[in-house]
Amino acid sequence: MSHYIYLVRHGEQQNAEHGMPDGPLSARGRRQAQLLAERLGGVHMDNAWHSPLQRASETAKIIAERLPALEPEPSALLFDCVPSGKTANTPAAYDAFFGSVTDDEVDAGSAQMSDAVAEFLAPVRGERHDLLITHNFVIGWFVREVLEAPEWRWTTLNQANCGLTIIHQKAGRPWTLVTHNDLSHLPFEIRTGLPDTIPA
Repeated sequence: MSHYIYLVRHGEQQNAEHGMPDGPLSARGRRQAQLLAERLGGVHMDNAWHSPLQRASETAKIIAERLPALEPEPSALLFDCVPSGKTANTPAAYDAFFGSVTDDEVDAGSAQMSDAVAEFLAPVRGERHDLLITHNFVIGWFVREVLEAPEWRWTTLNQANCGLTIIHQKAGRPWTLVTHNDLSHLPFEIRTGLPDTIPA
């Protein structure tokens, strides 16, 4: 058994800086997705899933245009969400962020990510390569999960638009983080999505 999962944050969203909850990709976001598709061109993907939100769906469509054997499917387990709430060990710097989300949002995100981990990190037979096109917090949670880090650690794991994170598991071994937020396929001038500072 050798299971690779390629975790990708969607391309840059048009007017994201105006607080739009969802929307189409910007021209830069479309270019990010095209370059990512070229990067993945040498990998035979067995499966691909994406968040149903528009920015992730459009990213998946662009990648599939470059990789015609790929047929990405929407999965509600990859929706944008807040994977957990504030814990006793969460740094005070994140108080304002957690104060802006409701208990219902946290409960829904926690349940979603519990199901997502059970679904996508389950043992497989043979060699498999899966592509998941999703959101910043979701990828942060998957990375935190495979590293068995404290719950709040997902808040410190940020992904750029169309950054590439790869995790891998061999039979009888724990998951390994192969690469995190790799941007080598993106020219510096179109790298977007990373926060300038921690939430304040």
